[in-house]
Amino acid sequence: MSIFGIVLFLLLGGMAFWLLVFLLGFAVPFWITLGAFEQLRPKKVFDEEEN
Repeated sequence: MSIFGIVLFLLLGGMAFWLLVFLLGFAVPFWITLGAFEQLRPKKVFDEEEN
């Protein structure tokens, strides 16, 4: 039964590790890049609705 606990611990730890790798390697830089482009985009003072 202790082998099952060790395997479960390693499985959950590995899943958490790869989730953090994904977040720090892709999701966070993507989010920061989108935020930077949003700040750099020129704002329109008068937005006209086109019908």
